[in-house]
Amino acid sequence: MADDITHAKRDDRPEDSRRVRLSQTFDEDAELYDRARPGYPSELYNDLAEFAGVRPGSRVLEVGCGTGQATVPLAERGCRITAVEAGPSMAAVARRNLTGIAAAAQVVTSDFETWPLPEEPFDAVVSASAFHWIDPAVRMAKAADALLPGGALCVVRTQHVRGGTEDFFIEVQRCYERFDPTTPPGLRPPAAADVEGLDHVEEVGRSRRFGPTVLRRYGQDLAYNTSEYLDLLRTFSGHRALPEVARDGLLGCIASLIDGRYEGRVTRRSLIELGISHRL
Repeated sequence: MADDITHAKRDDRPEDSRRVRLSQTFDEDAELYDRARPGYPSELYNDLAEFAGVRPGSRVLEVGCGTGQATVPLAERGCRITAVEAGPSMAAVARRNLTGIAAAAQVVTSDFETWPLPEEPFDAVVSASAFHWIDPAVRMAKAADALLPGGALCVVRTQHVRGGTEDFFIEVQRCYERFDPTTPPGLRPPAAADVEGLDHVEEVGRSRRFGPTVLRRYGQDLAYNTSEYLDLLRTFSGHRALPEVARDGLLGCIASLIDGRYEGRVTRRSLIELGISHRL
């Protein structure tokens, strides 16, 4: 059973208010997030073992564990995990998902920025689809401080890319342009080959705390029925941040499109990127 440890949340920089506000939307419905958000391909965990040395017995600090999409597979592979999650509801679901898997797993309810690092450093710091939510003024230095010399910072990013039910993702932009005025006209998912790479790589270099970043990429096609796809969208911060009337209109428009033209089923392609940087 994962341990229940709680620390206070703090936000005292006005310029960070939007980032913090959006990051907090995930905790509003942790059960939905747990049900709708997919995990990561097995190849990613194989590469964590090969390139980052994340193997049975490794001490792993996970930053922003959500409800355990990466935590559970790491625990099943025998890692000793301390997972830090700012959302109390998300952390509670993560603890439940870890029950009976790994007695060594510990979920801490805290923002990473103010959480006091333990004296014993970690073999790896892993952040799956969460590192961009951490304060840029803190995340790189604190991740380095958390690691043993030679330990690995492992950052995962997921991005929707061209593929799957391509015509749907062209047509659905009409719904977004109608109900979300911030949507750029004619927006399309990029081709995977056109995605330039993880945003934090330059930040890693500027920190002078890490060596070169090893990059790995994985494609993931997932099929959804109408209800499942709407649930997925309800977990995205941009959708959750819309006014209720606009959000309901958008989701209704999308549901009508899937049911009316795509027989109630669409496939979404994602590009999953893993960056591994070893502490100097």
